[in-house]
Amino acid sequence: MRTVGVEEEYLLLDAGGTPVASSGAAIKAITPSPRPPDTAAPSTDGPEVEGELTQQQLESGTRPRTGLDEVLEEVRHARARAQRAAQGGGARIAALGTSPVAVEPTTSPHPRYEELVRRFALTAREQLTCGCHIHVGVESDEEGVQVIDRIGPWLPVLLALSSNSPFWHGADSGYASYRSQVWNRWPSAGPTAQFGSADAYHAAVEDLVATGTILDAGMVYFDARLSARYPTVEIRVADVCLDAEDAVLVAALARGLVDTAADDAAHGRPAPVVRVEQLR
Repeated sequence: MRTVGVEEEYLLLDAGGTPVASSGAAIKAITPSPRPPDTAAPSTDGPEVEGELTQQQLESGTRPRTGLDEVLEEVRHARARAQRAAQGGGARIAALGTSPVAVEPTTSPHPRYEELVRRFALTAREQLTCGCHIHVGVESDEEGVQVIDRIGPWLPVLLALSSNSPFWHGADSGYASYRSQVWNRWPSAGPTAQFGSADAYHAAVEDLVATGTILDAGMVYFDARLSARYPTVEIRVADVCLDAEDAVLVAALARGLVDTAADDAAHGRPAPVVRVEQLR
């Protein structure tokens, strides 16, 4: 059974339900907390609670797991830890893809984020969006790229199932997931054409950086990408889900897609050809 991990982004809200720029205070308030009991924990932990591009956000992550009951326990733990951090900064978390009320995002004070705003202007300044990223274990970069080349046609469906962001600047956007519309303003976001091999994938990323299309490899915002930190395919298309159980469902479906695609590749079944324009 392949491992699966979940990273979630949350809004930070004040008592009135308005996003508040308190991520710095929240992170400072983090104290060690016990993990769910597990005698078979892997040696490498995933991220716990971190800041994001804007000060109105926090991100949490789980450790890799195989059992979905374990994944659910991890997601609940990560959310509880993020909530405790938020409370330390005088706020609370909300698992929403976009803010239901109008807000002016505040960029986090970090040189990389400041450079993103300088280079990408309004696209970066307006990125108060919260997604759910699923990491599914793969044996190699080569297997990972074969997976990425095959799961693309299903990722819009995964987005539709997770949609949790109908509002933008206090108005009904008319979309179930307006987060995806805002997120896809980034030059490297969205669906990708088939790469064919790990070498071609890495060459494409290098070209994006070399041409100044993106700031660095961390800006590879493809709907599915090779993780830079873990031996996983990272599926980044989903909105953050309101309920922890729904996040686990998205994780289970993502793992099913990866496992099916890897099996197809191993048996020489060709990747489906679907134009990127149609996926968008």
